[in-house]
Amino acid sequence: MANLKLTIQTGDYESVRALKDGTVRPDGIDLEFPEFPGAREIHQRVAGGEYDVGEFNAGAYMADRSRGRPVTALPVYLHRRFRHGFAFVNTSKGINEPKDLIGRRVGGTNFGPAGNIWVRGILENDYGVPHASITWVTERGEDGDFDYHEGLTVERIADGRDLDEMLLTGELDAMISPDVPRGIRERDPRVGRLFPDYKEIEIAYYRKTGIFPIMHVTTIREEIVEENPWVVKSLMDAFEEAKRINYRRMANPRIVPLAWYQSAWEEQRELLGPDPWSYGLTDINRKNLETMAGYVHQQGMTGRLMPLEELFPQEAFGWSADPNSGL
Repeated sequence: MANLKLTIQTGDYESVRALKDGTVRPDGIDLEFPEFPGAREIHQRVAGGEYDVGEFNAGAYMADRSRGRPVTALPVYLHRRFRHGFAFVNTSKGINEPKDLIGRRVGGTNFGPAGNIWVRGILENDYGVPHASITWVTERGEDGDFDYHEGLTVERIADGRDLDEMLLTGELDAMISPDVPRGIRERDPRVGRLFPDYKEIEIAYYRKTGIFPIMHVTTIREEIVEENPWVVKSLMDAFEEAKRINYRRMANPRIVPLAWYQSAWEEQRELLGPDPWSYGLTDINRKNLETMAGYVHQQGMTGRLMPLEELFPQEAFGWSADPNSGL
């Protein structure tokens, strides 16, 4: 019987290197990786149904799924990131604590990036900053299928305008961004972080909640899973093996051009454990996803709170990593 052929698109991560170069091959499946289009464009192409399997913004996926888009998702989380360090302020605006953002103009690429969902959720639920108390200024359309809820103000800047520049000049009071803005990269004193000691705050957040925020899931056409339910385990096993090969490779400090890489690697293992990028629907991953689903609903991207049972195929709930394969 011929292997099932699937096109797949993910970020250019070390964790998928072994899948891309063919070192790991999922049972019964031939994967085709088209040329990587770039970190931003991948979401638009996956949303447009260009690939059979694709990395996608978890929040936008929840919004799409709630509206009947014919995709499901594997609990393979190729991108996670703590987000307290991605809230930036113009230093002349007197924003010294989160509540100073109320009533302000805050920029962002668009409303729906996973990182922005997490920051808004943390600001609202941990610091008392309602997301609708802010005017959100965006530069492009949304990746997922949702409408802005009543009472939310979102302004779109004209083509050619630059959010980084608007933050520097004070046209924006602050910005929440999936990436670090130019003012921080260039150490311009006009731009600072809302949480200057963000690493310590993120460590404390993890110790309190156990959450290392999930940004993306790995979507797959629903019809593929319906016709071939075995693909869930096959792909999950392959992603897991590729990740473990990556861990073994990255443990070698010689391959990374960072002077104190070894100490950073050891610190991560001490704080986050041996597998911070764990896949599957473990208790802590369920808490992670349920927290995000709550934020997505709170921010009006879904009309109801989406249960995990509607976001992942039944076969994914029985999957777990092989405990004997080692890290």
